[in-house]
Amino acid sequence: MLLLARHDGRLAGCAGLRWRPGWAELTRVYVRPAHRGAGGGAALLAAVETYARGAGADRIRLDTRTDLVEARALYARHGYREIPAFNADRYAQHWFEKTLPARVDDAAVPR
Repeated sequence: MLLLARHDGRLAGCAGLRWRPGWAELTRVYVRPAHRGAGGGAALLAAVETYARGAGADRIRLDTRTDLVEARALYARHGYREIPAFNADRYAQHWFEKTLPARVDDAAVPR
């Protein structure tokens, strides 16, 4: 899945998800330089997390490079924790995971 973010009708960023059994892999988060620092990365993360949870994923995993300091800080600020390697991607140097909250139980009996 590729999620596109627009600002004033123009493309401002994107995020990608790849489905795995029971979980989703965040494959890309990109915000155009002119839109960085305005909450676009956080908004993209929130949107993909909502979509992944709705599709049945219980967690999101991702890998990134050491030089992407801002990206690693973004993930950490939003509850992603560093985990052992889950793939052998040649560019992966850090691996993160976030457990997604359970969906609200629609069948709950009101008090």
